[in-house]
Amino acid sequence: MSKIRESARGEHCTVRLPCCNGNTETTVLAHINGIRFKHGTGKKVNDLLGAYCCFNCHQAVDRRDYLDYDKDFVKLAHYEGVMETIMKLSEKGII
Repeated sequence: MSKIRESARGEHCTVRLPCCNGNTETTVLAHINGIRFKHGTGKKVNDLLGAYCCFNCHQAVDRRDYLDYDKDFVKLAHYEGVMETIMKLSEKGII
């Protein structure tokens, strides 16, 4: 596991959708999806393109739950979470 992915453990969710559970025990790194980011079957994008994300928000980002949320609203929250996560990684000296 990369240092960036490991750094998500115990962090607060940076995506913070209305469904956010606020439980730092469920936080993982949720990667951006999309072919332009070299995402494909069985292949994740670079860890720099991930956000600290609680279980509920990750479900919404991956469109497994909370399907009543507008797709663009979720995408924007995820992208903003990625930017906030990059700032936290810099503050931690990981990047």
